[in-house]
Amino acid sequence: MAGLKMEGPSAPALRRDPYEVLSVSKDSSDQEIKTAYRKLALKYHPDKNASNPEASELFKEVAYSYSILSDPEKRRQYDNSGFEGLDADGMDMEIDLSNLGTVNTMFAALFSKLGVPIKTTISANVLEEALNGTVTVRPLPLGTSVSGKVEKQCAHFFGVTISDEQAESGIVVRVTSAAQSKFKLLYFEQDVNGGYGLALQEDSEKTGKVTSAGMYFLHFQVYRMDTTVNALAMAKDPEAAFFKRLEGLQPCEVSELKAGTHIFAVYGDNFFKPATYTIEALCAKSYEDTTYKLKDIEALILRKRNELRQFETEYRKALARFQEVTNRYSQEKQTVDELLKQRDTIHSTFTVARSVITAGGSGHFSNGSSSKFPSEDFKADSPGEDSSSDSKDKSGKKKWFNLNLKGSDKKV
Repeated sequence: MAGLKMEGPSAPALRRDPYEVLSVSKDSSDQEIKTAYRKLALKYHPDKNASNPEASELFKEVAYSYSILSDPEKRRQYDNSGFEGLDADGMDMEIDLSNLGTVNTMFAALFSKLGVPIKTTISANVLEEALNGTVTVRPLPLGTSVSGKVEKQCAHFFGVTISDEQAESGIVVRVTSAAQSKFKLLYFEQDVNGGYGLALQEDSEKTGKVTSAGMYFLHFQVYRMDTTVNALAMAKDPEAAFFKRLEGLQPCEVSELKAGTHIFAVYGDNFFKPATYTIEALCAKSYEDTTYKLKDIEALILRKRNELRQFETEYRKALARFQEVTNRYSQEKQTVDELLKQRDTIHSTFTVARSVITAGGSGHFSNGSSSKFPSEDFKADSPGEDSSSDSKDKSGKKKWFNLNLKGSDKKV
């Protein structure tokens, strides 16, 4: 799948029927859709049409259409409800590194580092050389490994030859990178013209201290983890990340290989530098216990995915209820605090020192108290009386001060 998958607004503004774009019928098989896509993607690929903006738009339209028809669930949604039935947030986003300028390449790299995985397309040159059968294929015998370094947007091709017995037992091809390089593991089918057509691709994922990708042809349905599924929706809603995590488990299109030579490739998918890798091919006959464990664990994961879909609905309802009651908690707390504050204010007014109501220039307590105090303490407020009161206070303080001093002199 070497297309340019777009998300939401990046999709063509005036969208045509995907079947019409790819020139296939609604009852076309997956293989017929894939073959039609390959031809059109190569025809309109930006690498081959650098000076033709119309071809670039057609390439996007072809890729967008294929992103719908190549996915069973999206195809079903489109067949039932048209474009309105598609979940825009769930659409993958895929960019073509070979057609990006330096600034946009840096932006894409940054975007990927921020936690939104980005699928990248495969260079048209690599696909065309493979289709023409002009690539160099190195042998990769079963039970061996080969290490190498591949330049960005280039590929190293390997031929894995298997017997009938080995094909019956199952085959595994894995690639790892201790340098945590980004790469793609590709599988090519023999084309009618003698070349090789891209059939499968696996993007490397970080697993522990390495990046790795693998293909497992074990005669039962195996699954691959596509981290770009719902990646944009998950970035917008971090809580969804947990529930959507297993949605990336997608069925592999090919579950077994026949006897003969099969072509695999390691594609350099780093943004700025070559990718270092080690590729190995194994016969599953020596790994029967591991094969059964893989089958069992994937069955458990699929069951858990269905449970999480149901649990998410329950969780969302409970979360909405929780937010509702926590909002009410805050409101009720504020109300109680305000009521107690008002009560304290009322309590504080029960005091002999409360405010005096002045009537006719003579002061008296508003609560009718008959307690009497020196009149100067209850003079009506006015600038003149304030001044007089101040001078009397000073005089009193002076006499009291002098008396103390005189008394002290006498004692001494």
